[in-house]
Amino acid sequence: MLDVQGLRKVYDGRQRQVEAVRDLTFTIDDGDLVCLVGPSGCGKTTLLKCMAGLLPPTSGEVRLRGKPITGPPPGMAVVFQEYGRSLFPWMSVRDNVELPLRQKRIARGKRRELVDEALAAVGLADTHNAYPWQLSGGMQQRVAIARAVAYQPDVLLMDEPFAAVDAQTRADLEDLIRQLWQRLGVTILFVTHDIDEAVYLGQRVLILSSSPTVVQESLRIDLPDTRDQLHTRAEPRFTQLRGHVYEQIQAAKRGQRPPAQAGRP
Repeated sequence: MLDVQGLRKVYDGRQRQVEAVRDLTFTIDDGDLVCLVGPSGCGKTTLLKCMAGLLPPTSGEVRLRGKPITGPPPGMAVVFQEYGRSLFPWMSVRDNVELPLRQKRIARGKRRELVDEALAAVGLADTHNAYPWQLSGGMQQRVAIARAVAYQPDVLLMDEPFAAVDAQTRADLEDLIRQLWQRLGVTILFVTHDIDEAVYLGQRVLILSSSPTVVQESLRIDLPDTRDQLHTRAEPRFTQLRGHVYEQIQAAKRGQRPPAQAGRP
């Protein structure tokens, strides 16, 4: 589904160049849920913007179903961390979710059906006429997710979408994402700085090095497909995987490379 090959991004400053991403190569198969973690400032958001066609890479390329991404591609949706800035406060919840469907020129009846289904899927079936500022932070993020779901994407990119909500809401949203992924079969790349979240959500975790960034390890998460916040996080294997990812990120902060890889990117 997604193929990142030799991706490099250099920012030109006034006095010097900053190499944010050096040489990223990995693939994501159709229907995968892959989490991406790494030290702060390692270029996770830069990578996501390049993959979404929002930022041109300096070299290398990203392909979606074999076709190079040179701009925001149809069939891809992005959910950002700052949900408050991605929703229009003067528009109702329904209108916010419906907006990208209008741009796709979908017929009115079909738009209404897609919006109803998306809001029901995220547990907001009764908030059609509310405005974002009337909702809690967690509910606003659900609106942003509903907007992405209604768009019917093949690929969903998520950039630390739960970083600004409380712990209880975060746990609920994590379970929501896994439910939507299993129900819709969408391919998801989920960027997070939270190690526990990455291990809980993903089938695979990509661990990035410090900047300039390369893929340090691709770790297969061999937990059961059926997961819940209480029992999954209490499993010894969850603790082992979490500890391994933590050790790798600490090594990345020190500029070290692991002696062996747990999987290939």
